Amino acid sequence: MAKIKITTPLADKVIKNLKTGDKVLISGVVYTARDMAHKRLVEVIESGERLPFDLKGQIIYFTGPTPAPPGRVIGAAGPTTSARMDSFSPVLIKKGLKGMIGKGPRGKEVVDAMKKYKAVYFAAVGGAAALLSKRIKKSEVIAYEDLGTEAIRRLEVEDFPVIVVNDVYGDDLYLKGMKRYAR
Repeated sequence: MAKIKITTPLADKVIKNLKTGDKVLISGVVYTARDMAHKRLVEVIESGERLPFDLKGQIIYFTGPTPAPPGRVIGAAGPTTSARMDSFSPVLIKKGLKGMIGKGPRGKEVVDAMKKYKAVYFAAVGGAAALLSKRIKKSEVIAYEDLGTEAIRRLEVEDFPVIVVNDVYGDDLYLKGMKRYAR
């Protein structure tokens, strides 16, 4: 199966064509955020303050990269368990977030928000953090530096490999896989 190349920021017409199981290569800007950064983003939204970046059309990668070794822009940058962001994701999706990258399944509330507001969830391969980091061409902390590796970073990526797990139609690759192999 051919890989689909997409560029950020994501437009509705692009993500409406993505289906569960599609192999995708992402190029452009992707932001990082984990648990504590998500909590702060939601607090900022709820208080009516300005976010550190515009969520519209953006992708958040659930990762906390290790420090960059000499000659590299970033250290290992593998996906973290996405369910830890489930309580925050619907608020961010409603504000315009169009994509998320992580590992593991998402809760019903997140899937419902993705269907309603047209967003997608991608999985990156866990255990391949060093290889994934080679697709990151630039990294800079843009917010919440006090969170260390969990600070929000602006990444420039080129052909970052992911798989569509949840599409805008509510399909779920994990559920399809379990049904396929259930006896």
